[in-house]
Amino acid sequence: MKMKLNVFSACVIVCLLFACNPSSEVAPNIILIMADDLGYETLGCNGSQDYQTPNLDRLASEGMRFTHAYSTPLCTPTRVQLMTGKYNFRNYVGFGLLDPQEKTFGNYLKEGGYSTAIVGKWQLWGNSRQRELFQRTGSLPDQVGFEESCLWQVKEKYGERFKDPYVEINGDSVTQEIGGYGPDLFVTYAKDFISRKKQRPFFLYYPMVLTHAPFRPTPDQETMYQVDSLHTKNDTTFFRNNVAYMDKLMGELVNHLAQEGLLETTLLLFIGDNGTDRGVTSTWEGIRVPGRKGYPEEYGTHVPMIAYWPGTIDSGQVNENLIDFTDFLPSLLDVAQLPSNRGGDGISFYPQLMGKESKVRDFVFCHYAPRWGKFPEKRYIHDKEWKLFEGGPIFHIASDPEEKTPLNIEMIPPDAKKRLGEFSEIMAEFK
Repeated sequence: MKMKLNVFSACVIVCLLFACNPSSEVAPNIILIMADDLGYETLGCNGSQDYQTPNLDRLASEGMRFTHAYSTPLCTPTRVQLMTGKYNFRNYVGFGLLDPQEKTFGNYLKEGGYSTAIVGKWQLWGNSRQRELFQRTGSLPDQVGFEESCLWQVKEKYGERFKDPYVEINGDSVTQEIGGYGPDLFVTYAKDFISRKKQRPFFLYYPMVLTHAPFRPTPDQETMYQVDSLHTKNDTTFFRNNVAYMDKLMGELVNHLAQEGLLETTLLLFIGDNGTDRGVTSTWEGIRVPGRKGYPEEYGTHVPMIAYWPGTIDSGQVNENLIDFTDFLPSLLDVAQLPSNRGGDGISFYPQLMGKESKVRDFVFCHYAPRWGKFPEKRYIHDKEWKLFEGGPIFHIASDPEEKTPLNIEMIPPDAKKRLGEFSEIMAEFK
């Protein structure tokens, strides 16, 4: 009788679980990877002629490649917007800081039953000067939903991120990993997390330290790495090697998923956080593209984006719809079969991954208040053709991506004037 009662109780529990989540499908694993200072023009699949990215090119050919994904121009504003799904005028408190009152995709996915981890670069707690300057405290990984972490740039002692890096693991004190290479250490931890958590849905967020300056040799330039990598000046000639190593690590992660039998149950998303470093100029589709990180221009905000999910996302797709970084939070929650209406500004692109009809974005908005360097605050809206800055100027970015030729309203065709009027109305609402 006792055994029958236990079986009956188990059946009731299962039925209740299905009642709470009517989908019989198991929620997939999610890996979100964000390269640092990597503009759209740097990937071979996007038309780059200077860099070798065979692993990312393969993911693009076997998944979905996006041609119009946009970040903010700078690292911290992008991270805050990406993680919270909100435009920066709502919650950006200062460079290097994430308001601890904010909930992130880490919080929501953890609450939804996901194992969560972050590896790579944090930059959201702030050093003592930043916290004093902005009179705010930042956030630590465990405050915003991450159960595990292996990170550079968390607390006060930042130090090196590449050779002999300073790393904090799961909130312990920062230690210098003599003999280690930061990007390798982060991927090693990521692979271990995947192996340990593969029996239940996991979320891995990997904001890379590559390809950010300082540009120095990687372990693949063995002799130079051993001798000079802590002393070499910031030399942009090594940017090519940094891109290649970043791509190599992407291949390692995908191979590990394959070895663990997780390819078909894992959505992998790859993006850049802003445009390429200003010291780098690249050849893209026959033209020279200057890196414009920090500047609210096309080349400062147009970033690569790839979605890879074998067996679910059809291969060889090119998605030309607009994406901005508020869209990731609702999209990830949709993927996880969790409520995605969290009061943010984004539009879920999950139906697009599934090949379904859905609402698509018809403009990208950016409130850019970097509070870093000498960059002034800017607000703007654009689509794939026109861009309007608050108070002017206007650019036809389809023909002038470097935004060199500002236009007067009198020079604009009538249909475009109507569109720009709509942009002004939207901008006025975002206060």
